[in-house]
Amino acid sequence: MKTFLGIDVGAVSTDLVLLDEYNNVVSDVYLRTQGQPIKMIKKGLSIIKEENQGISLEVIGVGTTGSGRVLAGAMAGADVVKNEITAHAVAALYINPDVRTIFEIGGQDSKIIILQNGVVVDFAMNTICAAGTGSFLDHQASRLGIPIEEFGDYALRAQNSVRIAGRCTVFAESDMVHKQQMGYKEEEIIAGLCEAMVRNYLNNVGKGKKIAPPIFFQGGVAANSGIKKSFQKETGHEIIVPEYYRVMGAIGAALLAKEEMEQNPRQSAFYGLELVDKDYQTSGFECDGCPNHCEVIEIKVDGEIIARWGDRCGKWSLGYQAIR
Repeated sequence: MKTFLGIDVGAVSTDLVLLDEYNNVVSDVYLRTQGQPIKMIKKGLSIIKEENQGISLEVIGVGTTGSGRVLAGAMAGADVVKNEITAHAVAALYINPDVRTIFEIGGQDSKIIILQNGVVVDFAMNTICAAGTGSFLDHQASRLGIPIEEFGDYALRAQNSVRIAGRCTVFAESDMVHKQQMGYKEEEIIAGLCEAMVRNYLNNVGKGKKIAPPIFFQGGVAANSGIKKSFQKETGHEIIVPEYYRVMGAIGAALLAKEEMEQNPRQSAFYGLELVDKDYQTSGFECDGCPNHCEVIEIKVDGEIIARWGDRCGKWSLGYQAIR
């Protein structure tokens, strides 16, 4: 089976998707990064191998994306390395070529992508404040002693919602404690938290953006039905959560790899599924060759340096086939 591999390495999750030649999902893996991207990439590939035992897989294209895309690309031997805006847009457009808006909320950042006629025309990211990300909900769920997987169901059960100050995690937590002391039900407080997060997202990440349907909601937070309901309430539009909402970045990376290999036919740079058995190490140093003091990162496999990046002038860079 000829396949294309997409790897999306983020601060909270590491996602891998294997597509066949017809863009069907053969395998999808969602793992918590836990500050160990190399370990999780290897674990994800091991899961893919186990799921496809007895099937002869040939990976003929690899794409990486996410905040750890360069590391993942160097480790796997990627054929294309793209930012997450492009990857998420490509995946959404494949599912629905008419999509106009993408809400993407992950654990550590959130994004909005605006499209016209299948082209990204505007986007914005929130990478500073946690109030508009999944970590905000994780923290509040922990405080309430409720599994994050059940958070959305609690919100849907609420007859009313309590207005929570959601522009800052500190203020939100203080306001939530106050509402608990006043005797509000947990469901009402959780519904209020969902609405607060959506208001924060639309007022900050979505500020000044023309939000038009169809609207896709992607990323791990899309699992939260309470957030989806709040988005529908605030925007007045239907919110579409695609089947593979958690791994859309990885799907986009795989589709981009397929496009790259079709346009520039060649042997894939992929190191093979056997890379799960290799020993990878990363390290870094600061170059003092000029006032820039670039932080140079290098990755080794079995003690041999295979890639370096981070320097602006190229003095230390050891490119690999994926970075073009």
